Amino acid sequence: MTNPTRTIGDVQVSPIGLGGMPMSIEGRPDEARSIATIHAALDAGITLIDTADAYHLTATDVGHNETLIAKALSSYGGDTSNVLVATKGGHLRPGDGSWTLNGSPAYLKQAVEASIKRLGVEAIGLYQFHRPDPQTPYEESVGAIRDLLDAGKIRQAGISNANPEQIRQANEIIGGRLVSVQNQFSPKFRSSEPELDLCDELGIAFLPWSPLGGISNAGELGEKHPAFHTLAAELGVSPQKLTLAWMLAKSPVVIPIPGSSRPETIRDSYSAIELTLTPEQVATLDAS
Repeated sequence: MTNPTRTIGDVQVSPIGLGGMPMSIEGRPDEARSIATIHAALDAGITLIDTADAYHLTATDVGHNETLIAKALSSYGGDTSNVLVATKGGHLRPGDGSWTLNGSPAYLKQAVEASIKRLGVEAIGLYQFHRPDPQTPYEESVGAIRDLLDAGKIRQAGISNANPEQIRQANEIIGGRLVSVQNQFSPKFRSSEPELDLCDELGIAFLPWSPLGGISNAGELGEKHPAFHTLAAELGVSPQKLTLAWMLAKSPVVIPIPGSSRPETIRDSYSAIELTLTPEQVATLDAS
């Protein structure tokens, strides 16, 4: 049986991706476990891996996650030609635990060159502007992404942490070629429903980040959201698996990217593609 797929631009990917951030920031596991996690994701059928140059710990290991993913892909025994690696730029970590922004065109073009080298590719499969920078006009930042697309440095273009107005603006600047929007969305964080609805309308992939509530909250998802706990118990699945199935049921453009750093958690997450919810069950979770 062929695994189901969803669409990002002109690329078919698995309905659920792997978010790489937990493997590279505070509390990250050793490299062997991280590579085992990426290999387990590939074994399960995952063909979308999300990363960013800002997924690192100190000022001296910028791009740690990109380098890690490249190493895991090159050491994998199977075919990885159909794996889409999506990375991002415009967010920075100086190394003191803080997050800063730089959306200047000059910086973004420099960041893309560095990401290309770390990933070991000729062009980045999907590049996303990580977060709007108040110091740089949005149209200038997105214009740089358009230029990179036109130059063939990136094959597809997306944005992250954007509101509906910015989605429409970015799509116009990029000439109708915006293929993805990556925003926070989970049972806890639902304020990006308007962006999800707009992506559904425009046929743009919507990639929920922290779909299970974030690294520190994912394990307590069921306790914090009783409706998800109750239905998961009825169905005999984990609340996490149910949450991802709920997202998949909301729209065919939704492709959750749960972060993981253990093989067993990404396997459980990916198995959500096998769980089909009724419209009534989806409505119950929507209303919770």
